[in-house]
This record gives sequence, structure tokens and C-alpha cells, in this order.
Amino acid sequence: MSAIEETLGQTVAAVEVRKSSMPTVARLVLLLGLLVIPLGVSDFVVFQVTTVLIYAIAILALNLLTGASGQFSLGQSAFYAVGAYTAAIMMEVYGVNYALTLPAAGVICFLFGFLFGLPALRLSGVYLALATFALAVAMPQIPKLAVLEPWTGGVHGLVVNKPEAPFDLPLSQDAWLYYFTLSVAVVIYWLCANLLRSRTGRAMLAVRDNEIAASALGVDLSLYKTLAFGTSAAFTGVAGALGAIVVQFVAPDSFTFQLSIAIFVGMIVGGVGWLPGSLVGAVFIVFVPNLAEGISKGLSGAVFGVILFAVIFALPHGARQIADWIAKRLPR
Repeated sequence: MSAIEETLGQTVAAVEVRKSSMPTVARLVLLLGLLVIPLGVSDFVVFQVTTVLIYAIAILALNLLTGASGQFSLGQSAFYAVGAYTAAIMMEVYGVNYALTLPAAGVICFLFGFLFGLPALRLSGVYLALATFALAVAMPQIPKLAVLEPWTGGVHGLVVNKPEAPFDLPLSQDAWLYYFTLSVAVVIYWLCANLLRSRTGRAMLAVRDNEIAASALGVDLSLYKTLAFGTSAAFTGVAGALGAIVVQFVAPDSFTFQLSIAIFVGMIVGGVGWLPGSLVGAVFIVFVPNLAEGISKGLSGAVFGVILFAVIFALPHGARQIADWIAKRLPR
């Protein structure tokens, strides 16, 4: 790239990061609110909010793939499952500390996603979505194979022991796992935001906007597309590992195609390409189904569908649309 092209790329990336992020004051207020949530609420509520943070990481990973590189995936449940089984097997079969399972899950899922991205290079649009759909459908059957049953537990799954708070901290198991998950979520959010500012992020944005123009500027399409898949899979794997630790159980039927759909819905509701929207989308997919079941147990699916339709109709750009509306009315 020439100096002019490099400068232009940096300017575009800076604009994209500002659009995909939120003001510093708002981030600090949100973080403070998340820090005080476990104070004065039941362990069940803490568990639910921890689940929200885990799904937020998975949605953030999909947002990075779709919002930054323009690639669609309906197979995130497969990467989530690989991360969950990696953590469960390392903890229960080999006795590894739970904190060490997260980077291991990230590395394994990165390799898995990168290798899957290689044959998927010839696909795009609905065809890529169909290929990832096949991955999501096939994954729940793999842990049931007899050759893997000594590690995966087969159809019965694996039970994971919930870790205690270290250093004799006066925290319950649920509260400690909440703060542990929150710390991981903050780190991953920081990594994603800085990735978009980097040369790699600028290349991904260029590939998303126009592949022909990006290739003409010297961007290696194959490399950056597979890197996007690998990075997204790595963060999704970390979310899966956290899910296994928090839920204390992994089984093949926990990672069906419905999980991929839930993550995809969360991305749409939060706003494609808007990183903070991942948290909004996670809140939606965790609490709205419970709200729908409270309205009508027999027709909970229909009620959820009506709520989702209303949200998409009113906010076609997701929660990002509300954030933009507020930002325009605040003093600069």
C-alpha cells in the first residue's frame, strides 16, 4: 500500500471503530454497573447475568466475523461446543486448572475455525451460511461417537466441578465466576476493539466493503478471511469454555443448531457491527424467552416470535439505532 492508501485506511478504520464502540464515560458507567450487580441479589440472578456475559462474548465473536469481514456463519454452536468440551475434558479428565482451559480452548478453536475457513473460501453469502449450517448440524453427533466416549462421556455428557473463589475471598462460587467471566469479557472486548484499529482490522474492513478493491490494494483475501474465521472461532471457544465451567455440565444436545440461531438473533438485535450491542443481544436471548414463557407457556415460541418481529420492525438496525438517536441529542 502507498502512504496515501495507508492513511486513508487508518482514517476509515478509526471511523469504523468510533461507530462500533461507545463513549468512554458510557463504558465506565456500564462497567461500574456490572461490577455492583452481584451485591444484594440472589445467586440465581448472578448466574443468569453470568450467562448473559458468556453469550455476549459469543455474539461479539460473530459480530467480529460478520460486522468486520462481512462473512455469515450459522455454525457458531460448533465452535462453542469445541470450547466447552475442551474445558470439560481438561478439567475432569486431566485435572487442569479451569483458568488454563480458556486459552487452550481459544487456540484449539482458532485452528478449527482457520482450517474450516480454508475450504469455505470458495463460498460466500447464502452458500457460506449453508456450509456453516452443515457444521452446526453435524457437531452434536461427534461427541456421541464410541471412540470419543471415554473423553466426552457420550450421550450422558460430562459433569464439571464448580471452582471456589481463590485466596479465601469472601465470595460465593456464583459471584466469583461472575467476576471471572466479566474480566474475560472485558479483555475480549478490548482485544476486538483494538483488532479493528490494527492493520489486520483495516484489511478485514476493506474485504467486507469491496473484495475487488481490497485485492487491488494488495490485501490477501484468503489470509484475512481465514483469520477472521479463526479469530471469531477462538473467542466463541472461550465463551464455550466459560459456559461449561459456569453451567457445570456439557452434553451433545446442549449445542444444537438452535444455539447458533440464538447467537445470530442476538447479533441482529444488538446491531451488526456495533460491539456494545453484543451485550444487549445477549440480554435479549437470555431473558426474552423467559418473558415469553411467563406470558404463555403453551405458546411461548409464538410469543417470542411476535416480540422479535416487533423489535426488528421498530429497530431494523438493532440497539445501535437507539444509541445513535441518543448520541445525536447529547451535547458534544
